[in-house]
Amino acid sequence: MNSQKRIKIGIIGAGQMGSGIAQICSQSGLTVILSDISKEVLDNSLKVIRKRLERLVEREKLSKNKIKMILANITITQNLESLSDFDFVLEAATEDEKIKVDVLQNLQPYLGKNTILLTNTSSISITRLAANTDRPEKFMGFHFMNPVHVMKLVELIRGIATDNTTFEAVSGLATKLEKTAIISEDFPAFILNRVLIPMLNEAIYVVHEGVGTIKDVDTAMKLGAHHPMGPLELADFIGLDTCLSIMQVLHKELGDSKFRPCPLLSKYVEAGWLGRKTKIGFYDYSGQEPLPTR
Repeated sequence: MNSQKRIKIGIIGAGQMGSGIAQICSQSGLTVILSDISKEVLDNSLKVIRKRLERLVEREKLSKNKIKMILANITITQNLESLSDFDFVLEAATEDEKIKVDVLQNLQPYLGKNTILLTNTSSISITRLAANTDRPEKFMGFHFMNPVHVMKLVELIRGIATDNTTFEAVSGLATKLEKTAIISEDFPAFILNRVLIPMLNEAIYVVHEGVGTIKDVDTAMKLGAHHPMGPLELADFIGLDTCLSIMQVLHKELGDSKFRPCPLLSKYVEAGWLGRKTKIGFYDYSGQEPLPTR
């Protein structure tokens, strides 16, 4: 990749993660195309990005005239045909392997020969996803943390076929975005979520078994372990459906009973209580202050 030219990145999926990735890429001076099947999701994504940038202006971390420049770097579209000369295209669809495979396969006719394909999966095998593309050697995991515009970490995960040129280009992209990169082997949930999500699942078991209340579990970890958020608050923030998906991947892929998703987590997801994004999960967010739901 020529370092003198402006880097172009396509982001497929304009939800919470996709919009965050689009924002940091545009702030770093990249040309961004943000694509989604839903025009409503795309429009909302731009509104969310603008609000976050305006908050940076309020905190005097960004000048007002830069908002227009940053937003001008982002083009929203439901059409994939404009991706052919892009350096990178990143899939940021929901954490479901079938959906991700469908997205990756639908992308292939629109990609240039040298385009590097990335996935923001938080748990699914990079090698297996790569095998469903026409470029496994130019495929990698590029896993951002939520919220993307705040969290400094990104996980780099090579598939078995990923070549060194691709790895170096993606490492360079992480540097350009001012993220600290860690390298994970291609094992279920990689590094962060292999440690974090089972901890959240265990906190849910503590509530499920009546050992402690939601409030007491969160207070214990905030004041006793110096965590900035309690595990149940954090699970709501991540999305209970995402937490459940990752636990299911760990349980299925590693076959260890310690990764069995808590039945209470499954029950909340079945009820559509997914956390902050649905305004109810382990806490009810409909009032002025979040209230525990049990």
